[in-house]
Amino acid sequence: MNNRKFKYPDTKAYEFVVNRLKERGVNLDDLIDIIYESQIEFEPQLTKERCTEYLQDALHKRELLNNAMVMLELDRLTEKGEVAEPLSSIIVNDAGVFGVDETLALQIANIYGTIGTTNFGYFDRVKKGIIAKYDHDGQHVNTFIDDLLAAIVSAVAGKIAHSYA
Repeated sequence: MNNRKFKYPDTKAYEFVVNRLKERGVNLDDLIDIIYESQIEFEPQLTKERCTEYLQDALHKRELLNNAMVMLELDRLTEKGEVAEPLSSIIVNDAGVFGVDETLALQIANIYGTIGTTNFGYFDRVKKGIIAKYDHDGQHVNTFIDDLLAAIVSAVAGKIAHSYA
């Protein structure tokens, strides 16, 4: 059932991700703050405006959008009880040996090179700002969103590193 006339819905995918993040309470300014605060030490001429531009560039990359849509949907569907067992319990409990959330996140983190892997390891470990909010929220299924946010920040930090190298 391959439709050769299919045109990738870039704008719709971008809007889906940004709107779903907004629905989940993520303000892009929160990501910009983490990006800026973590990178200003290395790039003293960096501005929040430039961080915003870099974030928007990253949010328009298909590699990010594809994984983000899957990640956001898996959290949403699991929370609604629409994911079958045993997968549902694994996601709800954010089982440490699951690793799919980190695997999808690493694909995003690396869109500007392998520096994203190091960045992701750092942000996944220290859970700065809004990333910590979703990691510690016991009210909702956030197995994927905390890693997604860490991956986005990691990717943008990688883009900054390449831009100022």
